[in-house]
Amino acid sequence: MTSTTVEGASGQRPLGVAVLGHGTVGAEVVNIIREDALDLQERIGAPLELRGVAVRDASSDRGIPAELLTTDAEALVRRDDVDLVVELIGGIELPRTLVRAALDAGKSVVTANKALLAAYTGELAEAAESHNADLYFEAAVAGAIPVIRPLTQSLAGDRVDRVMGIVNGTTNYILSAMDESGADYETTLAEAGRLGYAEADPTADVEGFDAAAKAAILASIAFHTRVTASDVYREGMSSITAADLTSARALNCTIKLLAICERIPGREGRDRVSARVYPALVPREHPLATVAGAFNAVVVEAQAAGRLMFYGQAPGERPPHPP
Repeated sequence: MTSTTVEGASGQRPLGVAVLGHGTVGAEVVNIIREDALDLQERIGAPLELRGVAVRDASSDRGIPAELLTTDAEALVRRDDVDLVVELIGGIELPRTLVRAALDAGKSVVTANKALLAAYTGELAEAAESHNADLYFEAAVAGAIPVIRPLTQSLAGDRVDRVMGIVNGTTNYILSAMDESGADYETTLAEAGRLGYAEADPTADVEGFDAAAKAAILASIAFHTRVTASDVYREGMSSITAADLTSARALNCTIKLLAICERIPGREGRDRVSARVYPALVPREHPLATVAGAFNAVVVEAQAAGRLMFYGQAPGERPPHPP
């Protein structure tokens, strides 16, 4: 089978990579592995070999060698020459089966699947630990913004009290455009779709389901407890009108769809966790008010570290290089 290989000067054994899914994000991951192979090798210390890409339809032209395409994702995951599985399919049950198969076989997994993690973070983390494999899911929340690792590692010795932010680029683009132009919701949603920021069915974004899944992941990690998407209070932003934003402006505020996760002190040291998603009034002087377009931002408040903010572009294709 054809593979993308870079010979390692150090003689290190190549790292075999399987990519599950070839949508917008999956295609970009494949491009990075193929086009930036030398740079990745220098950083990793071993060459990468793209073993295969699992797709629903292997007959369509995807710009990669046909020999790399397969419709049998489970067989690809179980191959002996695959060391790392990158899951970008979406959904829950099929990815859960494939990720568990990889972890049970001792293969490390990278996933951007917030719905899967919002439901099964604990199960998958236990499987990874049991089989001495790694489970990475940084991209499942806020695209390329590095917020998961700071919560799990950098702030491991601190007490996190609150995590809040804009974790859906589609809704932020819509609300920012409405605020700037005065246009109504339907007009702005149509423009977001034309520009590729909104899906053909934007329900998961505009009704807050996507943000609720990400809030569940953030709350679980920040407060060391299991929170699922069904535990998160959710309100969408599809009922927000241009008049609402005008009223917010009169109060020197704007409106953002926020995911807010916080620790609520209780009696006898028994804290509670609150996780919610809803369109909130944000004062113009607050850092989140300045986050415009299809960008994400997460603010972490910890007792020792104070307030930290992570900001960056929402998931999708790589941003253009600066001039």
